[in-house]
Amino acid sequence: MDYSHFVTTVSAARRTNPARMTNELAKKMSSTIMLSGGMPNADYFPFKSASISLNDGTTIEIGEELMKKALQYGAAEGNHELLLWLEDLQMKLHNPPTAHYTPEKGKMRICVTTGSQEGLSKLRPLGCNIIKVPSDEHGIIPKALKEILSRWKSDNNTHKLSNKRPKFLYTVPNGGNPSGSSLTAERKKEIYQLAQEYNFLIIEDDPYYFVQYEKTKAPSFLSMDVDGRVIRGDTFSKVISSGLRIGFLTGPDPLIDRIVRHVEASTMQTSTFTQVLIVQLLKKWGHKGFLQHVGRVSEFYKSQRDLMLAAANKWLKGLADWYTPKAGLFLWMKIKGISDTHHMIMEKAIDRGVSLLPGRDFMIDASEPSPFVRASFSYASPAQMDQGFQRLAELIREETA
Repeated sequence: MDYSHFVTTVSAARRTNPARMTNELAKKMSSTIMLSGGMPNADYFPFKSASISLNDGTTIEIGEELMKKALQYGAAEGNHELLLWLEDLQMKLHNPPTAHYTPEKGKMRICVTTGSQEGLSKLRPLGCNIIKVPSDEHGIIPKALKEILSRWKSDNNTHKLSNKRPKFLYTVPNGGNPSGSSLTAERKKEIYQLAQEYNFLIIEDDPYYFVQYEKTKAPSFLSMDVDGRVIRGDTFSKVISSGLRIGFLTGPDPLIDRIVRHVEASTMQTSTFTQVLIVQLLKKWGHKGFLQHVGRVSEFYKSQRDLMLAAANKWLKGLADWYTPKAGLFLWMKIKGISDTHHMIMEKAIDRGVSLLPGRDFMIDASEPSPFVRASFSYASPAQMDQGFQRLAELIREETA
């Protein structure tokens, strides 16, 4: 693929930080006398070692030498040991066709990230034209996407982009926030074929991949990416810790390289200590232990989902419509007889002691009325779910009386 169409002028102008590159090269040669970098002397860091207790009664030990490394600057791309572990995981879970390509052709590459809640909100000020694609309980509707794309002429032969044609599709394929919808394998294949026809990238943001409730998982976009046009985002936030702020991107080398250059020019790196802690945990577990852990997490959230569905059936039947989410942490409900839930949820529901989110908060145009409400089942107890939906039901009846 020709990736130059997808790289902005600003991104193309970024270059590797020579000081950081020199430091990384020097670290690989133990005999090198380090006079290049501005690294603080680790002997004067106040932390010496750490012993961290796990839920199973075992511990993770971070000794003195490892602690010095954990508190020092690290590579923008991520901890080398962690990257190798993640590469093996992606091969096991997704087996990307690009794994054995050359870098120029789009070879699979991984970089560690801090995670971001702000990415989409930054697009509009940059002048990006965000186009809403219709979806249902099975995710994006390929026919609707095709109709939108047909406004631009396809170019199977040249694969050249016009300035106005969409350059990427952003999707949360499993347990989409807020709707809880999950793309089927058939729809993913159709969407990927459209990406080939209209030459756009697919950003597969999959934070709920490990929080799916069906026995069989639909294949990922990454697993079918023969062209090197998928950038996949994974996170440990939902299954290990949200506060550690660590995830990882998998995608074609030329584009991941641009992302790494951006990291160097902004945050510099994901916390080295966080990466060391995570890699020690993952090494202790191994891939088998990690998958067993996320399996237990998924079972817990599935039981939470079922408890919330029971509360919804008890109190909201006839007042709202919803479908059973197959992944994620949310129940997305359409309130009957109310065109916009914003005032009811943000003021009246709060006054009644129940916190939910109105549908308008998730619209591309936040001024657009929405009859939807999002409820999270991740943290509440069964009693709280029951009482919360009872209060919501009373409020809906008052609003529609």
